[in-house]
Amino acid sequence: MAIDLHFADPDTIHNIVTRRGDFQRPSRELKILELYGPCISTANWDDWPRHRKVMATPFNESIMKFVWEESVRQAKSMVHSWTGASAAGIPSYQKDTRTLSLDVLAAAGFRKSYNFHGSSEPMVDDIGSYRDSLQLVLDNIILLLLVPFRILCMVPGRWARIGNAGISFKKHMVKMLDDETTALNQGKSGSGGIMSSFVRAADMHHVDSTAGSDLRAAKKGLSVDEIFGNLFVINFAGHDTIANTLAFGMLLLAAHPKVQDWLGAEIAAATKGQPVEAWDYKDLFPQLKRCRAVIYEILRLYPPVPALPSIASNGTQTLHVGDQTLRIPEGANLTVNLRAMQMHPQYWADGIEWRPSRWILNAAPADSPSADQMAEERLLVPGKQIFFPWGEGPQSCPGKKFAEVEAVAVMAYLFEAHRLSVKKRPGETDGAVRRRVDDCLNDVDLEMLVRLRDADRVTLLCTKI
Repeated sequence: MAIDLHFADPDTIHNIVTRRGDFQRPSRELKILELYGPCISTANWDDWPRHRKVMATPFNESIMKFVWEESVRQAKSMVHSWTGASAAGIPSYQKDTRTLSLDVLAAAGFRKSYNFHGSSEPMVDDIGSYRDSLQLVLDNIILLLLVPFRILCMVPGRWARIGNAGISFKKHMVKMLDDETTALNQGKSGSGGIMSSFVRAADMHHVDSTAGSDLRAAKKGLSVDEIFGNLFVINFAGHDTIANTLAFGMLLLAAHPKVQDWLGAEIAAATKGQPVEAWDYKDLFPQLKRCRAVIYEILRLYPPVPALPSIASNGTQTLHVGDQTLRIPEGANLTVNLRAMQMHPQYWADGIEWRPSRWILNAAPADSPSADQMAEERLLVPGKQIFFPWGEGPQSCPGKKFAEVEAVAVMAYLFEAHRLSVKKRPGETDGAVRRRVDDCLNDVDLEMLVRLRDADRVTLLCTKI
């Protein structure tokens, strides 16, 4: 009989996530994620720091300017596609945010630049390219985790196409690693993206086989299989988490025109009428606190990963929950419930309400605020125990800043001179529209990550102001 415990108490959560040796991730159950090889998501207690060191290296401040510029470039093309759509509206804002996110990650992480291809444009059926093979893999991730590529390739039709996409993406990873290795061996600078860090990790990878040495402690860098496993995890987590967050955001903002105007006021004050080409990451990103507030509020209600599982390890463990003391036997399953904690009425006033302004301290007046008043606003930094959509403790997500920069850049471009709205059905009242939006927002599924099950049931319109 299994023991399952769920927690939504901040002190207990902090205790669980910081005691990594006592409450370890369920590595055995997570092995299914090793589609291309072992990775940081499946690494055990001893191997995890080695993966983390390599994974964190490329996600530093030096790459953020590139992330910002590419995000603005992709947003510009996406908005052009949206405003050029017919009166029928945007065909699929969810697909478009996925495309944008994939393009940004491909360019910033792997130096593969693509032009935005919107949902209003004819589909290109090409699984040979890096982007399209990866897109097909991500769109069918559950099937690929359960059925080997070679088996899928034996089934005629769509399944064979999916299997071939999985094989094609592996070939792209092999080629990227080989090309980067060759460049660095020739004394060239390399791409400067994620692949450069992985090549250096492969060079470091060795196990000292000296008699009597601690083999586990001597292991450094990453093996080739681990590089491929982590490349896939970066693409999966770095793509779908941002894409889904942006999709939720577009629908929420379309239903809240006043919040769009609230964003627009800040963006106008920060950009000071500069052309988009002159927007500077280091100058603008810190000023766009309302944009970050919107992102945080989306993540508070719709965290991509709604719960963090762990297993009691190394014998019976003790946890203090309020005035109770729990003795938890080894092997018991523990779940940190992020969504429950991030909506808990004890810590969040009107916790079920989507209200981005809750994140702004020293808020400027609602009516005609000056640029100076908005500049004095501050972003709330909540306790890590009650808001942690990127995880908590030493095992937090290394791509947090990447995600924030990308999402802020997209929102800044979109709401600087455009507004979203919900396309009404004939005779539909404002109240009926809002109920339809709420129904869509409440209809989510968990296909690896939380996402809108049927975003296209609500059609959005994008207009220039």
